[in-house]
Amino acid sequence: MNAVNKQKTVFDINKIRADFPVLTRKVHGLPLVYLDNAATSHKPIQVIETLDRYYREYNSNIHRGVHTLSEEATAAYENARQKIRRFINASTDKEIILTSGTTESINLVAQSFGRSTLKAGDEIILSQLEHHSNIVPWQILCEQTGAVIKVVPINDAGELELEQYERLLGPRTRLVAINHISNALGTINPVRKIIELAHSYQAKVLIDGAQAVAHCVVDVQALDCDFYCFSGHKLFGPTGTGVLYGKRALLEAMPPWKGGGDMIRTVTFEKTTYNELPYKFEAGTPHIAGVIGLGAAIDYVNTIGIQAISDYETGLLEYATAAASTVKGMKIIGTARHKASILSFVMDGIHPHDLGTILDHHGVAIRTGHHCAMPVMDRYAIPATARASLAMYNTREEVDKFIMAVNAASQVFK
Repeated sequence: MNAVNKQKTVFDINKIRADFPVLTRKVHGLPLVYLDNAATSHKPIQVIETLDRYYREYNSNIHRGVHTLSEEATAAYENARQKIRRFINASTDKEIILTSGTTESINLVAQSFGRSTLKAGDEIILSQLEHHSNIVPWQILCEQTGAVIKVVPINDAGELELEQYERLLGPRTRLVAINHISNALGTINPVRKIIELAHSYQAKVLIDGAQAVAHCVVDVQALDCDFYCFSGHKLFGPTGTGVLYGKRALLEAMPPWKGGGDMIRTVTFEKTTYNELPYKFEAGTPHIAGVIGLGAAIDYVNTIGIQAISDYETGLLEYATAAASTVKGMKIIGTARHKASILSFVMDGIHPHDLGTILDHHGVAIRTGHHCAMPVMDRYAIPATARASLAMYNTREEVDKFIMAVNAASQVFK
């Protein structure tokens, strides 16, 4: 485990909030209450300044130049890879593939690992909780290979039915792709158990960690997952950045997905030989500034401590859940015993989109809709939910303002 993540720190919410410039702005004349962190998180000044410094001082392409700027950019980029590796406790930098986000990471696994190993009749297990980005790539793969998808259902609380999962596993199971934390409901899935059961059938496991890395400790070696992926922009880093962790032996055996510069060793018109890991999967000029900024975001999170963040957010979610229970007509969707940072709900007589618009006029930013998780909405027979999602910089006072805004909206539609 990364020793930095184990540090005991004093959680100073006022100091943390002071690091995020956007939190000082007003919306419709009122202080911003930003509760849309599951969609994207805000960026601390330390990340913003890192991006500014890159573009001002050493903007250059990487891995190609011998001049000073290129060498500085390359060093900063690869240093960010090392920070990512330590953050999730991968065993080597070669297991850290830098992508544009979780979506690209999943598509990479589908089109490289999946397309080269799956055949007609093979089975992929997903869950009813998945984001569309962890459904559609596998459907495309099934169309290409003849593989089939099996789905783990959820109960009324929004928890996976593990007995059903065990029944779905079998000799034809080749891959299990499950999210660590549900973006729609906040359910924390028992991923270690899911992985153990899948491995007992020699199936590989991909964990979609997009909603997890900013809210809990992730140790890929302890989990023993085969693939783990996440996006930088939900971890207080820049958009357009992401990570695919894969076990080295699997990545070595997988063919490249994209062709182009930097993923080659030699090129002739007769044959191309490919670069070593991790560069075999990193064709073209990447989001250099973004990756360096992601490294700065990880530095920032480590100064606070991911466990301290998790503990604080757990208390904040408990406070918000209790406050929501006092609101007449509010029904929480997703009441799993183990949840993280998300309050998804519906209001009697108010469409979520109308609710979101009214809350915006109170300075409160929430997300409304199906949250790229239509099967979840179908499970509850609703078209959409309103979703308040918390981050380490949110406060109980902001939760109170959110509840007041919901009550005000209820009065409008009374």
